[in-house]
Amino acid sequence: MKYKTKLLVDRFTKILSSWKGVECITLNEAAMPDTLDPYFALILDVFCSGTIPDTEERCRLYGDDVAAFESSGQNEKDRFLIGNIPVRLEYKKTGKIDEFVDIAYTDHEKLWLIKDSGTYGFYRLANCEIIFSRTDWIHGVRKKLTQIGDKFWIQMRSTVQSKMEHFLSDLGAACFQGDRFHYLIASAGFIKTACLTLFCINKRFEPSHRAYFNQVCELPVLPESFTAEFQTFLENSGNGDLDSRFRLAKLLAQRIVLL
Repeated sequence: MKYKTKLLVDRFTKILSSWKGVECITLNEAAMPDTLDPYFALILDVFCSGTIPDTEERCRLYGDDVAAFESSGQNEKDRFLIGNIPVRLEYKKTGKIDEFVDIAYTDHEKLWLIKDSGTYGFYRLANCEIIFSRTDWIHGVRKKLTQIGDKFWIQMRSTVQSKMEHFLSDLGAACFQGDRFHYLIASAGFIKTACLTLFCINKRFEPSHRAYFNQVCELPVLPESFTAEFQTFLENSGNGDLDSRFRLAKLLAQRIVLL
């Protein structure tokens, strides 16, 4: 962690941890690069088991150098700038987190409640750096996440694989019509759901979109020649013959389904 980042992390940790309703604070990996990196953002997940100050009070407590402050209507996110550094504080109720983790862990009859939202929330729970913890709550959550069974992954795979096949069909239709705009939309959906399917096959939570390519290529279970063929598809996504790109997407999908 860069020195400038650490100063801000320490500053907001001190403020947030003083609120009795705050159970735990974690630091998102988006804060790991240098502050000059265009992807840099100071993102803190703030897990709350009780009440926290209202919007106006929070803004005041953050400090006089806060600029461009905005908050979601449900008090779930505060966004602002400190100088030229973007800061985002995301407030999450521990009760809701426990409910979703329990669904993935044992209560599979309610899995439909989290299928559409994916597993990125679990990724953040499992991987973000813990910078404050009032009790052992976060450690209990992380232990459950390591014990999620095959049924969860099978059902999640079924959902995202079906979406992948749907986007592949759209790709074929766009190629047949020579519709490059529709092709780009369907291509983006295909790329994402193909990666999601592979994450499920490998029983891995999905990372942020920025990390998709690197992490998917490092998965232990992949189709033969996947990385090279996937890279070729990505490099040709805006150029060349639509039919040849569709054939490559179809080959990728077929190999993923067979895993």
